[in-house]
Amino acid sequence: MTLFRKDPARADEQLLDGLRRGLVPLAGDNDEHDALRQVVGSARFALLGEASHGTHEFYRERIRITKRLIAEQGFTAIAAEADWPDAWRVNRYVRGLSDDGDAEGALSGFRRFPAWMWRNTEVRDFVEWLRDYNAARGSHAQVGFYGIDLYSLFSSMQAVLAYLDSTDPDAARRARARYACFDHAREDSQAYGYGASYGLTPSCEDEAVQQMRELNKVALAMQTTRGLERDEAFFAQQNARLVRNAEEYYRTMFRGRVSSWNLRDSHMVETLQALDRHLTGLGTAPRFAVWAHNSHLGDASATEMGDSGEWNVGQLVRDRYGADAVLVGFSTHRGWVTAASEWDEPPQRKRVRDGLPGSWEDVLHQVGTERFLLRLRDDEELRRLAAPSRLQRAIGVIYRPETERHSHYFETRLADQFDALIHIDETTALEPLDKGQVWATEEPPETYPSGV
Repeated sequence: MTLFRKDPARADEQLLDGLRRGLVPLAGDNDEHDALRQVVGSARFALLGEASHGTHEFYRERIRITKRLIAEQGFTAIAAEADWPDAWRVNRYVRGLSDDGDAEGALSGFRRFPAWMWRNTEVRDFVEWLRDYNAARGSHAQVGFYGIDLYSLFSSMQAVLAYLDSTDPDAARRARARYACFDHAREDSQAYGYGASYGLTPSCEDEAVQQMRELNKVALAMQTTRGLERDEAFFAQQNARLVRNAEEYYRTMFRGRVSSWNLRDSHMVETLQALDRHLTGLGTAPRFAVWAHNSHLGDASATEMGDSGEWNVGQLVRDRYGADAVLVGFSTHRGWVTAASEWDEPPQRKRVRDGLPGSWEDVLHQVGTERFLLRLRDDEELRRLAAPSRLQRAIGVIYRPETERHSHYFETRLADQFDALIHIDETTALEPLDKGQVWATEEPPETYPSGV
């Protein structure tokens, strides 16, 4: 009896032929994102990812898509993988409510590593565009900019205290007494988490929960009001919620990656839902462009992450909103990226290696088209071809090319991970507003090891 096996090379050629037939070329003209806008359709949540936190083209194209969603499809909010109080400062600027003189000033709250994620030329120019767009509209029709991440433990405490100082001095005194529990950490979030996790210092969980409950009552009382007073109460409430969730996150991060990752992405979705309720209170259900890394916005249940017990924003939003959520990923084969070698180090302009053989990056490169869109949601043939699992690259704020396979690749089923994917074969580094001497120095190729 003869056993017949599939020829892997032949299977790949069939995959490439199918991808070539199904792709939508992106030619760089004003209409190039029409096909993606059709995929978004009437959905209220367009989750727009990125395969790195430092690629110029990912930011540029995401912004171009967002501008069209705002101007042509009525999107009213950007929810970004950014700290809540720092993004709120930008939100006030784009609404004409702040004293900042320009977008660069409005973005100056982003001081924590990695500042270049938001303090870069692409975001700066978009913030100015959004301010100009909003200037011609009434407050009820303006587009907001919000952060949904949870790293701002201590700055969110300060925001709660500043709000209460201006509205209720007695409540401010109670809040100070509760938040004094964190004083021993000296505004070092990880030091707090380490000490509280191992019983070396007191846990402040009860105090954070008590303060959140008190601010919840304040925000509830403001629900029937309109205007700035209601917004400021909501801002304070979300800061108190963030303190409560961040306190748990920093305690949990020393127990394992899965639990801390799940807490972080659950907080992002919780914040997104709170924003949805708050903005719906103005009379019309909002439509959101959500900006975050592919690893947060692609459905984790279709990846190696999900197999290990992790969930993420994309999976949770899909579970809650179904077809009202569209998940869009980005991909590149080679180029340059802005990233650091270690946490808290200055950003560098690093060369991105060619995609590993057999990875999605490699397959999309072999298609032979420089820039294209795959409509995975509504093309059954593409879904079939992209259903098997392959390696996919993810570059965050750290890029270690010398350990690339271990540090930056994981298995994904592309057809289930995203509703659409944009591939840009060769990309360039995002330009930080604060480049520093290290970023501007090109690393010679020989500094990169030959092994993976």
